Order: sequence, then structure tokens, then C-alpha cells
Amino acid sequence: MRVLGVDPGLTRCGVGVVEGVPGRPLTMLGVGVVRTPVDADLAHRLVAVEQGIEGWLDEHHPEYVAVERVFSQHNVRTVMGTAQASAVAMLCAARRGIPVALHTPSEVKAAVTGTGRADKAQVGAMVTRLLRLDAPPRPADAADALALAICHIWRAPAQNRLQQAVALHTSKGRSA
Repeated sequence: MRVLGVDPGLTRCGVGVVEGVPGRPLTMLGVGVVRTPVDADLAHRLVAVEQGIEGWLDEHHPEYVAVERVFSQHNVRTVMGTAQASAVAMLCAARRGIPVALHTPSEVKAAVTGTGRADKAQVGAMVTRLLRLDAPPRPADAADALALAICHIWRAPAQNRLQQAVALHTSKGRSA
């Protein structure tokens, strides 16, 4: 399974591609950050995020895109930018027919570190270990994008089985 992880942000949008299956060593295929100028107007910044993500999709051909689910913060302006970058990432994937999965920050932290309350340094350290890297990816947005991809690789099989069970139960309820 090849997954593009996206840690959405308007100034720095982390992107990382990981390939693998649960229970086997994972491979990082690429990691980086799509940056936009702070002084540019919003529309042009969103176009820059779109062009950056499209470039990653063109280069790596992921089977899935995993995006951090936007959660409420105290700074509404930050949340808006994050939500807008998240929507751009989902749009790029949907346009190509690539399934999108949303994972909360605590789900991602729990998947890669064992605790949903891990800090950025712990996430970076575990991403480094899991992908057998020489050093944690910088900035933290890049490491977070890889963590999202890892989380999806490890959680997707269980989520798919759960969705299939719910669908089967729902269809049996209608035919009864």
C-alpha cells in the first residue's frame, strides 16, 4: 500500500509518501513541505498548495491519501488556514479518484508512539525509527505527514473490515 500523508497548513503543508503493509518494514519514498508566502493573498496560497500536492501525486502515484482531521484550536485563523489546505488536499485526491482517509492527531500519535498524548519530538523519533532514517524529518510538519501515512497503513485494514461489517449488517437489515 502506498500512502501520501498530508499534514495540512497554509504556510507549511507537510507531505510524505510511505509504502508498506502492516507487520512488515515500511519504506519512505519521499518527504517534504509545500510552502506558501505569508504575504500572498489567500487564493494564490491555496493554488500553491494545490500545485504542490498535485506534483506529489504525479510523482508518487499513491493508492490512498491520509489527511490530518482538522480539530478546534484556540486560534480560529490558524484553524481556517488548516481547514482550507485540508480541503485542497482532499479535492486533489478526489479529482483523481484516490480514496481519502482522515485521522485525528491523537489517532496518529497513538498509532506511531503508543500514546495519543505524544509530543512532536516523540512522533519524530518514532517516525525516524519506523522508517529507519538517519535523522527525524524537518520541519515537524514533514515528520507529521509521514506519521499520517504510517497510521493509515496500519489502521486501514481494520477500518475496511469494520466498514464491510457495518455495510453487511445494514444490507441484511433491509432485506429482512
